[in-house]
Amino acid sequence: MTYKEKYKNWINSDFIDLELKKELEQLVDEKEIEDRFYKDLEFGTGGLRGVIGAGTNRMNIHTIGKATQGLADYLNSKYKGNISVTIAYDSRNMSMEFAKAAAETLCGNGVSVNLFETLTPTPILSYAVRELKSKAGIVITASHNPKQYNGYKVYGDDGGQVTDEVASQIITRAGNVKDFSKVKTMEMNSAKTSGMLKIIGEELYFSYINKTKNLTIRKDLVKKYANDLKIIYTPIHGSGNIPVRRVLKELGYENVSVVAEQEMPNGNFPTAAYPNPEDPKVFELALKMAEDINPDIIFGTDPDCDRIGVVVKGKGGKYRVLSGNQTGVLLSNYILSSLSNTNQMPKNGVIIKTIVTTDMVASIAKKYNTEVLDVLTGFKYIGEKIKEFEQKGEKDFIFGFEESFGYLAGDFVRDKDAVIAAMLICEMTLHYKNKGMSLYDALMDIYKEHGYYEESLVSIELKGKDGAEKISNVLEHLRLSMKGLIGNNRIIKKMDYRASLEVNLVNNTEKIINLPKSNVLKFVLDDGSWFVVRPSGTEPKMKIYLSVKGNSLEDTSKKITELKENVMSIVNNACIK
Repeated sequence: MTYKEKYKNWINSDFIDLELKKELEQLVDEKEIEDRFYKDLEFGTGGLRGVIGAGTNRMNIHTIGKATQGLADYLNSKYKGNISVTIAYDSRNMSMEFAKAAAETLCGNGVSVNLFETLTPTPILSYAVRELKSKAGIVITASHNPKQYNGYKVYGDDGGQVTDEVASQIITRAGNVKDFSKVKTMEMNSAKTSGMLKIIGEELYFSYINKTKNLTIRKDLVKKYANDLKIIYTPIHGSGNIPVRRVLKELGYENVSVVAEQEMPNGNFPTAAYPNPEDPKVFELALKMAEDINPDIIFGTDPDCDRIGVVVKGKGGKYRVLSGNQTGVLLSNYILSSLSNTNQMPKNGVIIKTIVTTDMVASIAKKYNTEVLDVLTGFKYIGEKIKEFEQKGEKDFIFGFEESFGYLAGDFVRDKDAVIAAMLICEMTLHYKNKGMSLYDALMDIYKEHGYYEESLVSIELKGKDGAEKISNVLEHLRLSMKGLIGNNRIIKKMDYRASLEVNLVNNTEKIINLPKSNVLKFVLDDGSWFVVRPSGTEPKMKIYLSVKGNSLEDTSKKITELKENVMSIVNNACIK
């Protein structure tokens, strides 16, 4: 069916919401109509995600209903007896409405629902799925995307995001729903009356908070000195405000100042057009507060509170936002050294990171006889490995992180968790403060011991059908053409994750990559630097990740600039072709 036929079907359907029909009838731009209908929303690394509005390629109650019908059909085909799904939502526009639409569809299909009564961080949903023994979970969020976006993430019974095989089965079943009349629903009040819909209360929050506090490593340090730490926190209009502050307060961190302008939930994100802690602009208000408060640490969590950004005081008292990789190596070093010093180190400990995350952690982990395992981009693959460790009992998960500001310790949550990360960051800051050091000082010491690394990310936005085709064409061009020099350095390895093949270009040997297939390319150069090119799983973007190692901060800065210029010249030329 063409996009025009889909458009007309929506206009003429008796099942499409009248407000959405009005939105469609007002469209005059043919490209806009095409973008809304040329495809159905697809599961990426973060699930279903798109711009809110009318159309098959948009987030609305109908695309939510169709996806949820697919999920219900999948669950009913796989399980017998009582099946429940737990649902949470964040502060975004339409999040509550989409959560209710999903609940009504599940209940209409005989699947009972546990629904959070108020906005809830994504990691608490992950915890709740396991705690309530649900067969699946849904969280309505678009994480750190701009305000026009929302999303729909599905979790398995282990509390981890569904990986490719299960997502494919759900989408296949959703694709079989050709008519919205086939989406079964039960009205909310009827679902409550029948017992199909239950509201999650305070008890689950209480158990999550307690388990989070128990992840404190240096308990005596925190108990004695927590109130000495000066903290500025911003929830960036999201769902982290209550749980983050509650955990910190119960541990004794009383000296927490919250950015008032960003404290309350607001799906329009009035102070942060891009509510992403990776963007230094979200900390402008916090930095103004810092002029009077002089905090030891500043941090902010994104709308669904699974990512956290950290600001530290550097040379000359100037605050600087750490990269996701820098926070990751600081936490890795602190956790491993603290576990070792307090005799809590597990026998077969593992740190898990993604293939686009810094290699610096390998040197840190080696010092503590800890394995580092690489997985594909997306925290769902880290969650998948935690489940594997649990089932086989051969390895112990210590810590997982990705360069995009996602971190996890403990195994009762199976997704990145900014509540847990905030607690550990405060403990780590307190530890170094008691030694007369800032986190910046600690980072410099890690560089001196393990080498100077620097990473960078370039995102190229390519919207619509034409953009998707261009991204595909660029990757295909690089896949076939990249064999020689990048600047003055030779490419020595090519990892093609779609073909599951690593090719050594020096001796022409090949080996299998034992990871799920994904349209991702990684190139390693003879000086140890590398770059990765992949389409974003959640946004209309192509992402280029770069990494170098040097002899000093100045050396790595020069190297990353040169590598970026050389790689982007090749990518930009490929975009033109």
